[in-house]
Amino acid sequence: MLELYFKYPSVLRRLRSGALGGEMDRIAAHFSQVGYKHTSAKVYISRLARFSDFAARSARRATIEQDIVDRFVHSLRTATPRIAARTAIEHARRVAPERFSTPRRHTAPAHDGPLLAAYLDHLRHVRGLEPKTCEGLLTSARRILTWLNDHLPDQGLAALTGEHVLGLVQHLLSLSANDYTRSSTTSYARTFLRFLRWAGLNDRDLARFVPRTPCWRLAHLPPRLPWEDIQRTIDAIDVTMPSGVRDRALLLVLATTGLRNKEIRMLELQDIRWRTAEVLVRRTKGKRDRVVPLLHEAGAALADYVLHARPKIESQRVFLSYVPPVRPFKYPASISRIVRSRLERSGIELSGAAGAHLLRHSLATQLVRQRRPINEVGDLLGHRSIDTTAIYVKVALPQLSDVALPFPGGAL
Repeated sequence: MLELYFKYPSVLRRLRSGALGGEMDRIAAHFSQVGYKHTSAKVYISRLARFSDFAARSARRATIEQDIVDRFVHSLRTATPRIAARTAIEHARRVAPERFSTPRRHTAPAHDGPLLAAYLDHLRHVRGLEPKTCEGLLTSARRILTWLNDHLPDQGLAALTGEHVLGLVQHLLSLSANDYTRSSTTSYARTFLRFLRWAGLNDRDLARFVPRTPCWRLAHLPPRLPWEDIQRTIDAIDVTMPSGVRDRALLLVLATTGLRNKEIRMLELQDIRWRTAEVLVRRTKGKRDRVVPLLHEAGAALADYVLHARPKIESQRVFLSYVPPVRPFKYPASISRIVRSRLERSGIELSGAAGAHLLRHSLATQLVRQRRPINEVGDLLGHRSIDTTAIYVKVALPQLSDVALPFPGGAL
């Protein structure tokens, strides 16, 4: 299969030498099967050829160890070749796993493993928390146990006192960068300390020694864009290319429905109710499905994309990546990158993060300014509590001035 990409005999001989020489034809066939462009596959094969030669000179065993992979990647000078090398090596690992040693996994110390397993079981089955929430709590527990192992190596959890907790919290807060992370850090610490008491590992109420970290949810205005800027960005998208058709539909759906990043990535073809002009949003953050209206302009753009520009693959996800291999978007950064790129191309200067949530905030702000009922805005955005939607009232300056009381002894 290497002949599909290279034709000179000397180049083919070089590619078939080295630590991966016997697998290069299989790897080349893999790149062709998953749909990589000809030029992209040649770049990856060339990177693998250099790595294969490097591994042949460095390997001490029949299999390629992870430290050889790391040393080769670090030998490359800039970020772009490093990313291409890691991607190519990961493909080679999938095709020929027997040629690579299994990478070592970083695990907790043996004496902490059962405790963390019991804590995770408590979070899932007693507290009933979602897997994503459990991840954050478990990460915090590992940090707590690491600090305890360093500072109290000869003492068990039963010897933990309020003084120790204060030192622990001081260390954890030093790792936090803002009010939000500090608030979650102290909350996670209290949860773990309550578990220690619940499990009978410490008979003191240590959670009360963890200070409360204020996090004023309504202290800041949400980032937002003028509606005219969003409309100008959508109108500026070139729809002569399939990616332009997709991006226009994507931005219109985000800007008119307020879907979250994960919700737009998980959207499937059967979730679009064309006849009633609605979109069914499943697996939301609030753990309940909701239905949002599909406006005419967004529906027309979405239909154009599905009928004429969407790749024909088995996946039912609506929005797909055009970068080979064609597949659904897996990571939030992919959607954010599209939104940010389109906004910047239209000349909008962005000072902070820009993604699906920026369009979501902009839609909510626009609806509030149009004097739409706040509960209606909350239902559209999928908020479980009206307090979550209340932050958008702060940007409704005309409405606030209408209800403001006159200052005693003077006029507004």
